[in-house]
Amino acid sequence: MASHHSLLSSAATVTTFSICLLYSLSITAEAVNGGFSVDLIHRDSPLSPFYNPSETPSQRVANALHRSITRVNHFKPTSSSSLSPNELPRSEIVAVRGEYLMKYSVGTPPVPVLGIADTGSDLIWLQCEPCTDCYNQTDPIFDPAKSKTYRNVSCSASECQSLQGTSCKSSSSSSSSSTCKYSVSYGDNSYSHGDLAFDTLTLESTASDPVSLSNIVVGCGHNNAGTFTKKGSGIVGFGRGEASLVSQLGSSIGGKFSYCLVPTTSQGKNSSKLSFGSDAVVSGAGAVSTGLGPKRPDTNLYFLTLEAMSVGNKRLEFGDYSSAFGDSEEGNIIIDSGTTLTLFPEDFYAKLEAAVVEEIDLVRVDDPNQILSLCYKSASDDIGVLNITAHFRGADVKLNTVNTFLRVSEEVLCFAFLASERFYIFGNVAQLNFLVGYDSEANTVSFKPTDCTNL
Repeated sequence: MASHHSLLSSAATVTTFSICLLYSLSITAEAVNGGFSVDLIHRDSPLSPFYNPSETPSQRVANALHRSITRVNHFKPTSSSSLSPNELPRSEIVAVRGEYLMKYSVGTPPVPVLGIADTGSDLIWLQCEPCTDCYNQTDPIFDPAKSKTYRNVSCSASECQSLQGTSCKSSSSSSSSSTCKYSVSYGDNSYSHGDLAFDTLTLESTASDPVSLSNIVVGCGHNNAGTFTKKGSGIVGFGRGEASLVSQLGSSIGGKFSYCLVPTTSQGKNSSKLSFGSDAVVSGAGAVSTGLGPKRPDTNLYFLTLEAMSVGNKRLEFGDYSSAFGDSEEGNIIIDSGTTLTLFPEDFYAKLEAAVVEEIDLVRVDDPNQILSLCYKSASDDIGVLNITAHFRGADVKLNTVNTFLRVSEEVLCFAFLASERFYIFGNVAQLNFLVGYDSEANTVSFKPTDCTNL
């Protein structure tokens, strides 16, 4: 499987965390303070505009893996955010890069926007008129001139001075501008450039009145390109930086958000859930917590400290590995809910795979997609008793078969883990049927085994 490993040598096979929310306008600050929840809809759900009814479940899994391959450079550290739009590299517009989509409303009156929510980035941005150079978008592009609550961020505002990649240079010349400009780019060569602004974002709660969020900092992009689809517009950042949606909600949600991802087989009947504030508290029987690793230069990703993996009674120490973000046992693995696979260092993965092989008495076959390394011939999802546990610092997370194997065809099951040279990620298959809570004030991530279809 050397060719599969080399595919991951420069970066991880990753897709970003994205969610689909249905929003309408209303001012209900109490809902924010008391907590609220919204539905998450997978991009392959029948409720998604990307749903293809002619695809089989195994074809959807195969497509998800290939979408991951197109995202190999997304988490690559980049310092190009300060470049002008003309200096930023272009790349082909390809299929939506996230596994989930986010539909929200912006402005007054509210205009629906379909974006990608990304734990690997921070700024909320969308395509805006006038569009100097934008990628093709199916829905009407947001016109800030028609929003009563839209106002540009001034160059003297703290929001302009504290964010990376901002300037007060005109996009057309070197002359100064009173409006704060932003430039963001990503490791996969996608980028957006435009005006930094305040406007109203509105979210629809599953159990209360819609929640209207005023004075949210957004990027109004006039020059955008990259790995985006015409059915969407921009990104909603869920990272650890100051401009992310979670950080801007701040004390109103106590720095807390959580999600519960339903298994692939249930996505057509049940929605996953994303919660904020008091609704996002993960506690009670079975809940465990681990500390967030330190923030790293050039990234606001969520890092955890993985100490070991267990297969049955065999414990495999993770050790000290050098990642793309530096040498450190503290915060040695990224947790990301949009990454399909779990990625480990090559030598550690080899030991883990060998331990799994010892526990399974089935016929090995090749992955028909030529991506995953360990596959078995089995028409049943029952592969016997296989106890795999992720030992995070202070939190043992026991994984079930739904967390460790993917059905890639009617006759083939594959191990949902793979080797990577530089990026180590705890992916979304490993998080299915767990309530996963992030608390930026306590600096923790919590896990609780949960039947997500019943939330």
